[in-house]
Amino acid sequence: MRLVPKTLFAAMLAATTALTAPSVALADAERLVIDLVNEPTTLDPHLQWNPDSYYVYRNIFDNLLTRDDEGQIVPQIATEWEQVSDTETVFTIRDDVVFHDGSPLTAEDVVFSVQRITDPEFGSPQLSQFESITGAEVLEDGRVKLTTATGYPALFAQLVKLSIVPKAVVEEMGREAFNLAPVGSGPYRFDSWQRGVEVGLVRNDDYWGDAGAFPAAVFRAVPDASTRVANLTSGASDLVVGMDPDLALQLEAADGVSPLSALTERVAYLSVNRAKPGLEDVRLRRAIAHAIDRELLVEGLLGGFDNLVGQMLTPAHVGWVEGMEGVPYDPDAARALIAEIGEPATRPLGFATSPVFDQRIVQAIQQMLGDVGLTVEIEMTDMATYLQKSQSAPEDAPDMGFGRWSCACQDADGVLYPLLHSSSSWSRVRDDDLDALLESARSEMDPDARQALYGQVHEWVATEVPQVPLYQAAILYGASDNLDWTPTSNESLFLNRMGWSE
Repeated sequence: MRLVPKTLFAAMLAATTALTAPSVALADAERLVIDLVNEPTTLDPHLQWNPDSYYVYRNIFDNLLTRDDEGQIVPQIATEWEQVSDTETVFTIRDDVVFHDGSPLTAEDVVFSVQRITDPEFGSPQLSQFESITGAEVLEDGRVKLTTATGYPALFAQLVKLSIVPKAVVEEMGREAFNLAPVGSGPYRFDSWQRGVEVGLVRNDDYWGDAGAFPAAVFRAVPDASTRVANLTSGASDLVVGMDPDLALQLEAADGVSPLSALTERVAYLSVNRAKPGLEDVRLRRAIAHAIDRELLVEGLLGGFDNLVGQMLTPAHVGWVEGMEGVPYDPDAARALIAEIGEPATRPLGFATSPVFDQRIVQAIQQMLGDVGLTVEIEMTDMATYLQKSQSAPEDAPDMGFGRWSCACQDADGVLYPLLHSSSSWSRVRDDDLDALLESARSEMDPDARQALYGQVHEWVATEVPQVPLYQAAILYGASDNLDWTPTSNESLFLNRMGWSE
């Protein structure tokens, strides 16, 4: 945990009106209230991978593996595993787990979950992160064997995201009904969903693992950031997400609440669609990269919490190359390239974003691009629409888009493959040589050889500029001082790892 330092904002305090102490008592330990930016788009863990959905459903479901608070991969539904060859791994499945409907979790449910999320017809947005798995079967002794097409060193890092769903329940309820009333085996059970308002969970008192401290929890959709702060300081909520440094300053001056932060494995970047008119010219893409002052974004707007990166990874990822800087900030070089291109560079460029992102960053990038002679029009949509557009075919996707990508796996494969490989719905890139490079890196079992391959991928990105890496994002929360919780780099809100003290 990193408390927001008072000294960082000392010069700003005089210009900021301090908030008064909460007018009502903070909530007790009976009902934890968490304010999100948006409501979940789905509660089916195989159908979405956005933060607001993940915050909620990860408490409803157990995963095959998980990470502890130090970031190490540890058992969850699988108690142990043996890698019998480069392409085969056998997992021992916990035998004391019961789904929320009372049915036992079995190896068959594990195999069903693997087959469901890897079925192309099912259409999981996480498919690219699991598609190396080509087989899942229950062995005679009740263990589960997973087979991959080739060696896949990122397998365990990806399996921390594989939620186990009950085969019989999913098949009986159907896809839509299961999304509306999900049944898992996690420390909290689904209770209610008031669309557009809140999702309610209740503690699973029969949970096999560490029980939650809170009998109930509510996740509310509160799009307006100032309202989230007001809710926290008044005691109407206990934990809020989606803070920025200015809001953290306000909480620093308030009583009974505090800002918390952690560097994440999330990469903030600008995507540049090579399939759109004008942007197929690498000179224009390089001009865009040269125009962005990443240091100003981090130090001037983000309070110095975030970390500059010149590649589409963070230091937390396997595959990070120390010292690689990417395309440097050089507005004069940008202007020269734009002048060289001429008329094709005059077309207005659409810039997709969503309220979940920090719009100060989006607007600053718009201004930086405008300063070198480009016309940029911000296209604001809700998060569901933004995600849908982002997964469109390249010719239908936005010209540019602001993104903050996390695979929650701390491995380059979970970032670079879905964002760059032509088979991924997230990718705007179609390049056979890059595909071959990503496939080689994905299957290379020798760590040094694999690292060298990812170095080549980073060089390709710096040359072709399908994305402009910006920074390793920090996440800022606001929390009641009564809440005992340490945020982690994987951005999980595990309710059963939180406590309450009066």
